[in-house]
Amino acid sequence: MKLFTGLVFCSLVLGVSSQGWFEFLGQAFDGAKDMWRAYSDMREANYKNSDKYFHARGNYDAAQRGPGGVWAAEVISDFREAYPRLTDLLKHGDSGHGLEDSLADQEANRWGRSGKNPNYYRPPGLPDKY
Repeated sequence: MKLFTGLVFCSLVLGVSSQGWFEFLGQAFDGAKDMWRAYSDMREANYKNSDKYFHARGNYDAAQRGPGGVWAAEVISDFREAYPRLTDLLKHGDSGHGLEDSLADQEANRWGRSGKNPNYYRPPGLPDKY
């Protein structure tokens, strides 16, 4: 429902035509795939201190798709950072667990979405494959 509401809102604000809807949805879908690829690469690499790089890279790649990609990256990033804090709050009554790391992740997310080079966060020695 949130996805539908967001798309309707974007349509009204941006004045997206029916053809623009398909383009926006395509960008969002491709941006979501970019985010998934970065997450998969992060899991595969399993490299110390590389998570900020993969956050920035996923958001950067998605944002290059256009407004739909930016939107998808923002929704996915916000959910990804909010969900662990919410579950910690429900389990432990403490929403501060990992807050500092989450804020740093969000900064890397914004960095990538803004079009800045994700290699700024690349740790030394990370294989060139990534």
